[in-house]
Amino acid sequence: MSYEIKKAKDQIGQDMPHTEYSIDQALVSVSDLMSTLVKARLSTGVPASTGQAAILRLAKAQMALVDASNDVLRVHGELKKIGKEYAWGDTHEECPPAAKASGKQNKPLSIVA
Repeated sequence: MSYEIKKAKDQIGQDMPHTEYSIDQALVSVSDLMSTLVKARLSTGVPASTGQAAILRLAKAQMALVDASNDVLRVHGELKKIGKEYAWGDTHEECPPAAKASGKQNKPLSIVA
């Protein structure tokens, strides 16, 4: 395998789990905010219509994140096929577990997504 292919494979192997993790984190954040908004409405005794427009927009944002997650998972599958074609000697059937995004760069992985 050429150096450039290995370099690209390593970077993709690092970026893919980070991207999947980041989308999941965003989905959790939006879901937490949704829960907080509804709980606030219930606990304050305001009418059920209060904040409804915000909740609807947040639900749209949540669905957009689910759609984005689906698209990224499809990209992952496509890249896995490409990896088998071009980096055949250095790929595995299983992808690495999603790396936790801590604000630091993840260590390069030894397989392609």
